[in-house]
Amino acid sequence: MRRWTACTGMQGSKQEKGTGDYRMQSKKTDRIKYLVEILNQAGKAYYSENRELMSNLEYDALYDELVGLEEETGVVLANSPTVSVGYEAVDELPKERHESPMLSLGKTKDREELKSWLQGNPAILSWKLDGLTIVLTYNEGKLAKAVTRGNGEIGEVITNNARTFANLPVTIPFKGELVLRGEAVISYSDFERINSGIEEEEARYKNPRNLCSGSVRQLNNEITAKRNVRFCAFALVSAEGIDFHNSRKNQFEFLEGQGFETVEYYTVTEENILQTVELFEKKIETYDIPSDGLVLTYENIAYGESLGRTAKFPRHSIAFKWADELRETVLKEVEWSASRTGLINPVAIFEPVELEGTTVSRASVHNVSIVKGLRLGIGDRITVYKANMIIPQIAENLTGSDTLVIPDTCPVCGGKTEIRAVNEVQSLYCTNGDCAAKRVKSFTLFVSRDALNIDGLSEATLEKLIDRGFVKEFADLFCLGQYKEEMAQMEGFGEKSCQNLLDSIDQARKTTLPRVIYGLGIANIGVANAKMLCRYFDYDLERMQNADVETLSAIDGVGEVIASAFVEYMREEENRARLARLMEQLQPEAPAVAEGGQTLAGMNFVVTGSLEHFASRNELKEIIEQMGGKVTGSVTGKTACLINNDVASASSKNKKAKELGVPILSEEDFLEQYGIPY
Repeated sequence: MRRWTACTGMQGSKQEKGTGDYRMQSKKTDRIKYLVEILNQAGKAYYSENRELMSNLEYDALYDELVGLEEETGVVLANSPTVSVGYEAVDELPKERHESPMLSLGKTKDREELKSWLQGNPAILSWKLDGLTIVLTYNEGKLAKAVTRGNGEIGEVITNNARTFANLPVTIPFKGELVLRGEAVISYSDFERINSGIEEEEARYKNPRNLCSGSVRQLNNEITAKRNVRFCAFALVSAEGIDFHNSRKNQFEFLEGQGFETVEYYTVTEENILQTVELFEKKIETYDIPSDGLVLTYENIAYGESLGRTAKFPRHSIAFKWADELRETVLKEVEWSASRTGLINPVAIFEPVELEGTTVSRASVHNVSIVKGLRLGIGDRITVYKANMIIPQIAENLTGSDTLVIPDTCPVCGGKTEIRAVNEVQSLYCTNGDCAAKRVKSFTLFVSRDALNIDGLSEATLEKLIDRGFVKEFADLFCLGQYKEEMAQMEGFGEKSCQNLLDSIDQARKTTLPRVIYGLGIANIGVANAKMLCRYFDYDLERMQNADVETLSAIDGVGEVIASAFVEYMREEENRARLARLMEQLQPEAPAVAEGGQTLAGMNFVVTGSLEHFASRNELKEIIEQMGGKVTGSVTGKTACLINNDVASASSKNKKAKELGVPILSEEDFLEQYGIPY
């Protein structure tokens, strides 16, 4: 069992003499972290578990000490008992372009190559954590913005979610603009805890990175808060007015003094780098934070930056990937697993082997193209490894018999299968629209929070209703009242729980067209895309159903793949008939039509800061969109205006707007200029 340790661990900066002010601040922030942890433990024991870890006198004394240290240092952690997190749900995550592209790193698995890369220069060697990279911006000592890495150029704004990270400072002593990068991570311990609470095996998360990515990008930050996401800083981008004397180690110490946990790091030279790599290698066996290697960065900032970059990688850093541990084994069978979309995934079952300290006997083969490429056959001798020391994979087929038969029938329903090629990748699909696996997974999506949002319909309950023949299509859910007596006799039900479920279903009749479109489970149609489509066609379902690929592809943010999937679904007569029967059961709410029509059509706006006339920025966003406009996350040359009640602020958005000549309007000026009633 891996054990959680702080991201910082035993850092080189804690062993070597550093800048005095930074070290003193760091000691105080360490004390803050300790107090937050024990006070939270005591609070949970007292309020949730009806037991006491300490007396009220002791608690009050430690609490007062924490308040004093927070005031003295200016560091307040997101999970401090002195603050409370405000939970907020959003419809979608806005996108924002990074001020400077976030490049990948060049890689090596050769230790001697890593050593020679130094060229006689000292460097910082640290963990390469396997989570989700986040860029944080602080202004005037407050967390102002958090953006995911995304594709390196454009990321998603997840500021509200970041405020719930277990160890992230929401307030820091530094009052200038501070920009830093780090990794949001979920420990193996928390990953195992969260997965153990999920009954359905297929619904469990595959690895901590996937869980972390989904947790960080939630539309409701209350869910993020429950996942115990942590943040580990690995690079300081800029700190207004601070001279770090050309030292990356000083930057790390500065960040620690601000209350951030940093990745574990050591200063290395050609003399000790190989021994330090071995130190990390020993630690990873019990390290509780997912890591897929190490990062080596020149300690001398100016020297590293002077080397420039290639087309893909900066030259100031290089990643070291662990050489994969290979084991030879025998392929016993290939299990084919059906999903909601009809995709049937191959999973290799082989004689158990020890890999990276655990026993492994299964590995996903992903698709038919990989099966064919490996030339698999039952009884073949294969080599397996753990990608990033985590995910079991087949490396090579030593026999290459190529005798594995691709099933022509679905393992769940026995229906006919077919191989389809998407972007030159071949995958196996079940063609039976009534396949039990497809049906259960489809209904699970349909009743989910972002779709029809029906409480009480778990996957297990849906299976029972489908097995009894009560539910064959989506519309049947709204006719379950006729089976009330039979349902009340089912295992796990009773009259009260049955009535609660029927009430919940009845409440779900009042919904919106975007929720319905998303709930249909059309390939590639997510929540945001469903809204886009509905808005474009003025929420006219018939127009949407009759649109062609060319028309749909022209919609901003849709594209040919999504358009083709939508048209293909709507061309099926049975799909249209089922949708018609479903709509007869629903009472979709028509969206509010803004007075004055589409007067903002084709115009882009950015909204920032607090508002006076609207409860939230989302409320103003909805009005702008109803009038044909679009609200984006960042200011560009195409932005019609930036809406900010603090017109004179020195925020990054205001600076960008001034650089590009984009008008900055207060909320009231915007409403007056564009004739929007309020």
